[in-house]
Amino acid sequence: MIVVPERAIADLISSAACFTAVEQVFASMARNSAYNFPVVRESIGYADALYGFKSGFDRESLTLGLKAGGFWPNNAKKGLTNHQSTVFLFDADTGRCRAMVGGNLLTALRTAAASAISIKYLAREDAKVLGMIGAGHQSTFQLRAAVQQRAFEKVVAWNYHPEMLGRLEQVSREIGLPFETVDLDRLGTEADVIISITSSFSPILKASQVRPGTHLACMGTDTKGKQEVEAKLVAASALFTDEVGQAITIGECQHAIAEGLIAEEDIIQLGAVIAGDAKGRLSPQEITLFDGTGVGLQDLAVASAVVDLAISQGVAIEVDF
Repeated sequence: MIVVPERAIADLISSAACFTAVEQVFASMARNSAYNFPVVRESIGYADALYGFKSGFDRESLTLGLKAGGFWPNNAKKGLTNHQSTVFLFDADTGRCRAMVGGNLLTALRTAAASAISIKYLAREDAKVLGMIGAGHQSTFQLRAAVQQRAFEKVVAWNYHPEMLGRLEQVSREIGLPFETVDLDRLGTEADVIISITSSFSPILKASQVRPGTHLACMGTDTKGKQEVEAKLVAASALFTDEVGQAITIGECQHAIAEGLIAEEDIIQLGAVIAGDAKGRLSPQEITLFDGTGVGLQDLAVASAVVDLAISQGVAIEVDF
């Protein structure tokens, strides 16, 4: 079995490679060549933690496996990342464990890649202002990936705890973009693209705060009960997602579904747009919303790429298992 520890990931894979792997997974899912198994994600009743499994199989690449992990909100006080996960890959021919891969950085990179892909296919070409809601660990990955998709001229941001926005301001300065801390009304008025990456269980952004033509990438809702935007805003948008089944049960769409504001048929797989089987944005005035629930196949694809790179570069750790 190959072991690729967390400390080795950063030197092995780039954000561009993650983007390619995730984009291919979207298309493979749309062709029904790859499918995700039902997600298990629960509060464990200890340390305020959420823990679960995401898994799946891609018949094209023969990638099979699972990611185990979750969210430990008190980890920051211990000098650890709140999101903790590990990816396990299995040989599709024999079922034997092929590899164990550190999943923390991979999760951040693939989540950022997914929202960036939604921007590539759904945001207006003339989008100039990027809005960020949330300033946790993954927010900087989201920002770095997003600015590669459009010629943004400015970043505006909001967070429940404004003192945390410094990390986004630092990244904005590194990439040469002006940065402003704003309230939600102004963020919605100015932003052409809005990325939300929070762990909120109550709506932050309202429909009245979002102007026509905006693209929203809602990346934080991946558990039953979580919610970043009000259901009315979801209903007012053209809806796209990574996995429809997850969107209506653990994603941002769950609340609009529960309130009867939308139907499952209203949600389009982003992979279908990538594959050319569905249309994306229909007009410059349309509000588009990507419900990024996070699918196991994306984790597996990126982890598989890491294993191949580790082997080719001679840094893979082999253990008798």
